Amino acid sequence: MTVFAVEYVYAADSSAVRDDHRPAHRAWLAGLADEGQLLTSGPYGDGAGALLIFKVQDETHLNDLLKQDPFAVAGTIAGIRTTEWTPVIGLLAAHAS
Repeated sequence: MTVFAVEYVYAADSSAVRDDHRPAHRAWLAGLADEGQLLTSGPYGDGAGALLIFKVQDETHLNDLLKQDPFAVAGTIAGIRTTEWTPVIGLLAAHAS
């Protein structure tokens, strides 16, 4: 399993659409957390995007998951950056391969 940091950049003027889809988005994320695929997530303070930390088999699987996000389906995500990440110190360090 590999840990990935995923950065969302929200589309301009998508706040109202995100508000409408937030319950489904959070339920989707909660399901992934229950399965152990999502370690943590949360929005940036400025509302421009979010950071999500996943632990999945590979980047192909991750990309397949991200397409299922209700925010992605609704078109509220303007950009996604995924980076393999190795937590070394702190609470997430135990998840490093």
